Amino acid sequence: MNSTVSLRQSSLSQLPPGIIRPRYDRRKLQTGIVHVGVGGFFRSHQASYTEQLMQRGDAAQWGICGAGLREADRKMHDALRAQDFLYTLIEKSPDGHIDNRVIGCLTDFVLGCDNPESVLQPMAAPATKIVSLTITEGGYNIDHETGEFDFSNPDVIHDLEHPKRPRLIFGFLTEALRRRRDAGLSAFTVQSCDNIQHNGNLTRKVVLDFADRQDPDLAKWIDVNASFPNAMVDRITPATTDADINYLEQEFGLLDQWPVTCEPFEQWVIEDKFCNGRPEWERVGVHFVDDVTPYETMKLRLLNAGHSVLGLLGALHGYQTIRECVEDQLFKEFLRNYLDLEATPTLDAVEGIDLDAYKDTLIKRFGNPAIRDSVARICQGSSDKIPVFMIPTIIANLQRGGNINYAALVIASWCHYCARQSDRHGEPLEVNDLMKDELIAAARKTSDDKLAFLKLKSIFGNLADEERFTRVYESMITALNASSDVANEMRGILKSVQN
Repeated sequence: MNSTVSLRQSSLSQLPPGIIRPRYDRRKLQTGIVHVGVGGFFRSHQASYTEQLMQRGDAAQWGICGAGLREADRKMHDALRAQDFLYTLIEKSPDGHIDNRVIGCLTDFVLGCDNPESVLQPMAAPATKIVSLTITEGGYNIDHETGEFDFSNPDVIHDLEHPKRPRLIFGFLTEALRRRRDAGLSAFTVQSCDNIQHNGNLTRKVVLDFADRQDPDLAKWIDVNASFPNAMVDRITPATTDADINYLEQEFGLLDQWPVTCEPFEQWVIEDKFCNGRPEWERVGVHFVDDVTPYETMKLRLLNAGHSVLGLLGALHGYQTIRECVEDQLFKEFLRNYLDLEATPTLDAVEGIDLDAYKDTLIKRFGNPAIRDSVARICQGSSDKIPVFMIPTIIANLQRGGNINYAALVIASWCHYCARQSDRHGEPLEVNDLMKDELIAAARKTSDDKLAFLKLKSIFGNLADEERFTRVYESMITALNASSDVANEMRGILKSVQN
């Protein structure tokens, strides 16, 4: 390109035909949703669905005000504010086709760490009907040991004592709902979009636990008037890279500080339990149901667990991306066997879903050559992921006499990863996890006690007491300690099943 243009509202008319732009008048947007946690996934998923609805017309009341509560949100805040809250969504298909869309449904981006009022005011505003969240598994402040809300968190203590100057999401939600109650306004729906089973139930629990400690009468009002629908969300969204930014500049002359790349596949299943209205997202493919449980269990035990299978094994083998793993026939066969033999038998029937077709599509998605999803991203935060994605499957198979060998190797590989922090070639592997110190310490103790890693009860519960599992797990720990050759162990498991 001979000239470039920075992404701004004033430059939309200058964009070339290869970029879809908002057809609606952004000046008429009204904030109906406040979203906390403006990261890549929100921008490729909820914001994308809302943008599609706006492009169809008559959805101007559902503009989204982004909110960041942490200092870590500042970089995204500054980038989007400089672009009038516009960004480019780059959808990459396996066949090489790319769709580029400028997303315009964001109306603002406020930082609570600078000024809590900047977040409280839009949450409490009459026009706001939904407050949605992508705050990651760790953002719900659950004590790993007890499974209960952690009131010892210093920020929680601060928020209980200073309700008008909160730091955490629970304090913001409680104070905003207090203001709505006192003003005679309806409560808003709190919509979790995090990748957590029963995410709405969990959100309700933590908000009510916090509110009850701060103001029991308010907690009762929230319990009666607010709603917390469960939802299942799905779209593979790798971290933005310099290559994504350069692609827009070189192909279209567009300077976008922080575009987001994703696959074409998107899925959102939500329980239709909104207390104060909602967008007609069903017009753009969202599936509203009475009970999301079968869908979220399917996704967590197949897609999310599948990612962890490939990520942890692939990291030890020396692969950098999920696509590399799927291109290796050994890894592909191992994954499919895990899905067929261990995960699927623990699932109930899912209305409208052909599980075999779903798994076929899943593996194709993992192998999308245009999506370079790193194994490092998948391995990050495994202490939050494994208890949700894999442990329930293991327990179910132990109870039903099912296969547990595939999962046992994944857990043993995670232990080996934490103990050695290097792949089979000696290249370093980072343990990027909130429980990093505990994981590494426990993993290194396996030279004396092969079950030391499994004895982390906050992750594995009582799995170390399950003799059928520990027998297999110990043999794999021994083999990995001897050779670090995870591929050899994978072949052995596949061979045993074939025989």
